[in-house]
Amino acid sequence: MDVESAIRGRRTHKAFASDPLPRELVDELLELGRWAPNHHVTNPWRFRVLGPAALASLKEAAGPEAASKLDRAPTLVAATVVRSQDPVQDQEDLCATACAVYAVLLAAHGRGLAGYWRTPGVLRTPAGLEALGIPPSEQFVALIHLGWPRQDREPPERLPTADVVTYLP
Repeated sequence: MDVESAIRGRRTHKAFASDPLPRELVDELLELGRWAPNHHVTNPWRFRVLGPAALASLKEAAGPEAASKLDRAPTLVAATVVRSQDPVQDQEDLCATACAVYAVLLAAHGRGLAGYWRTPGVLRTPAGLEALGIPPSEQFVALIHLGWPRQDREPPERLPTADVVTYLP
């Protein structure tokens, strides 16, 4: 799949087959995420692949209503960014980590997988962060849902290019 097709064809999926992804496939996707652009090559991203015990802890921290949304995909990956003492570096590293997450989603799409970038409220709480062992030195960025798709998704409406691009003199 060429890059343009991957960008235009990737969709957010919320309906996944129940089979978890093989570890080797998850490793391939996360390895590709490491190639995101990163000013000063700080490699700020950290990925935690949730196993059954981690998922149970996160669901407990989320509470019964929010926990059900954590069961949508068979493979979940929490992406965080390492914080520094420099606000400029922190902003650059956050953006780099977001790019790494998108690279993982594009790589998954290129392999016929479905993906979903979530930022559930539980991972903005001390209990949720503790459930996944995320220390105060890291900031949560995304909970990546991955799996085999159970449906096709149509592209969402996008604003025309002219509405979002300004050429400056």
